[in-house]
Amino acid sequence: MNNTLGKKERLKSRKLIGRLFEEGTSIKNFPYRLVYLSTEITSVFSVKASFSVPKRNFKKAVDRNRIKRLIKEAYRLEKKNAFKTTSYNCVFMITFLGKKAPTFSEAQKKIGELLKLFIERQKRKENE
Repeated sequence: MNNTLGKKERLKSRKLIGRLFEEGTSIKNFPYRLVYLSTEITSVFSVKASFSVPKRNFKKAVDRNRIKRLIKEAYRLEKKNAFKTTSYNCVFMITFLGKKAPTFSEAQKKIGELLKLFIERQKRKENE
């Protein structure tokens, strides 16, 4: 898995995002929530991700966009460690739930923990 986060790795489909929230499973690691859904993706990338920050907590678009940039960069750096042994066909939505903007080191640590929780849950599911 490359250490990039290109356009083809991002989740953009409105239909798929709708299905994700209807049928998906969530994992919380405050202040982040990961909603995922296993699907058959017709892309070269096995995982597609999207990121959101609610307008309720951050009124200014500048603040929301900055937090999304931090989350994207943290995900880009941590996904290589998380998915080095396995590849799952799924889509993600990572949402920031906190009321205070995170620092990059906090974001990277929490996103790494969140991805590890996801991997553990998938391994348990496979073993059942």
